[in-house]
Amino acid sequence: MKAISLAIRGTYGELTAAQYAILFDRATSTDDAIRTATAAILQRVRIEGDAALRALALEFDSVALETFEIPRVRWRSALASLDPKLRKALDRAVGNIRSAHQVFRPVDREFTTTDGVTISRRATPLHRVGVYAPGGRATYPSSLLMGVVPARVAGVDDVIVCSPPAPDGAPSPVLLAAAELSGADRVFALGGAGAIAAMAYGTATVPRVDRIVGPGNAWVAEAKLQVAGVVAIDAPAGPSELLVIADEAADIDVIARELLAQAEHDPMAVVVLVTPSALLAERVEGRLAALVTGTAREAIIRQSLASRGALIVVPALKDALNFAADFAAEHVLVVCSDAEAVADRVRNAGTVFIGAYSSVAFGDYLTGANHVLPTGGLARSYSGLSTIDFYRWTTWQRVSRSAAAALASDVGTLADAEGLPAHAAAARHWQEKSV
Repeated sequence: MKAISLAIRGTYGELTAAQYAILFDRATSTDDAIRTATAAILQRVRIEGDAALRALALEFDSVALETFEIPRVRWRSALASLDPKLRKALDRAVGNIRSAHQVFRPVDREFTTTDGVTISRRATPLHRVGVYAPGGRATYPSSLLMGVVPARVAGVDDVIVCSPPAPDGAPSPVLLAAAELSGADRVFALGGAGAIAAMAYGTATVPRVDRIVGPGNAWVAEAKLQVAGVVAIDAPAGPSELLVIADEAADIDVIARELLAQAEHDPMAVVVLVTPSALLAERVEGRLAALVTGTAREAIIRQSLASRGALIVVPALKDALNFAADFAAEHVLVVCSDAEAVADRVRNAGTVFIGAYSSVAFGDYLTGANHVLPTGGLARSYSGLSTIDFYRWTTWQRVSRSAAAALASDVGTLADAEGLPAHAAAARHWQEKSV
C-alpha cells in the first residue's frame, strides 16, 4: 500500500499562511494565462462566428466539424442503443429531478402597500437557455439532466445543449441519450470557451441564449465570467469541493470513500475533513491510502489530495462549524452522532448532506436535488441551480386616481430634495387634478 500525499494535515489554528491560502484562495479565475487566452477565444467567436468554432474544434478537440448540430435521429438512436440498466437509472434521475424542481417553482405575489396602490411580482420563463455539459476527462449526462430538466419544468421555450465532440464529431452517445430523455431541443458538438461564446453572442448556426448554465473546466468557468455582462449565468464554478464534518463516532470507511469520490473528479478538486478527533483524522488518512490504490482514477485522486486535500483537527465541533461557514463549500457532509442538530447549524454551503447514509454521490445523480452548485467559497452568496434560475421577474404597479393624489405631495418633496424637478412636476400634476 502506497502512502498518500496531502496538501494539509494538522490543527487549524496552527496552519501556515500558505496552507490557509490553499484552503481559502479558491477563486475560479486566478490564472492570468487562462484569462487572456479565454478573452481571445471569445472575441474570435464574436467576430468570426462559425468559422472560429470550426477552427477551435480542430485545435482543441482534433475534430474537423462540417456541422455543429447533431440531428435528433442520432439522439434517438443513442437512446435505443443504451444499456437497459443505464436507461432505467437515467429515467429515474429525470423523474426525481422533475418532481423536486416542480416544488420549487416561483409563486406570483400581489400586495397592497397603501389604499389604491397594488404591487405584484410575476415570474416569466426565459425564452432560450443554453446548457453546457462537460465531456473532457469524463462524460456527465447527469449535468445535462440537471440543466435541461429544470428548464423544462420552468417552461423555457427553447433549451439548447453544447458539449465537446468526440473523435466521431458528436458528443458521447450517453449524452445524446440524456438529451432525448430530458427534453432538450437542440444539441451542438461544441466545447470549451468557444461553446460559451457561441451561446452568449450567437452565430449563424448557434442561437443566442438568455442564460447559460452548467459546470465545466477552468476555461468554461472563465468564459462564463467574461460573458456575464451580456448574458446571465448560473454562478461561477470551479473544481468539485467536499467538506466533511465528523466527530469521533464517525465511520472512517464512509468518510474516506466520500473524499475519494469527489477527489476523482479533477486534479484540482478540493476535499477536506474537519474534526475534533485527531485519532479519527489519522485513521481516515490510513483508510484513504488503502482505498485509493489500484482504483481506475488513482492518478487524478492522488493529484487532488496532494494539491487540495486536507485533514484538519479543531478543538470542538463548534469550531468545525465556524470553519465551514468561512470555507463555504460546494458540498458539506455531516457525519456526527447528532448529525441533524449539527447540520442545522451549517451556514454556508451549496448543499448539505445529513448523516452517513446521505452519500454525496446520491445527490450527484438521483435524489432530485440539483448538483450544479457554487464553488470557490461562493456559497456565501450564491445558491445552487434551481427552477427559479430559468425565470425572470417583472414588477407590476397599479395606482388609483385617489392614491395618486395622496402620493403626490410626498413624492414631489422627495424629488425636490434630489434636484429632479420634472419628477416633482409629474407627481404634483395628480395633486392638482384632485383639487
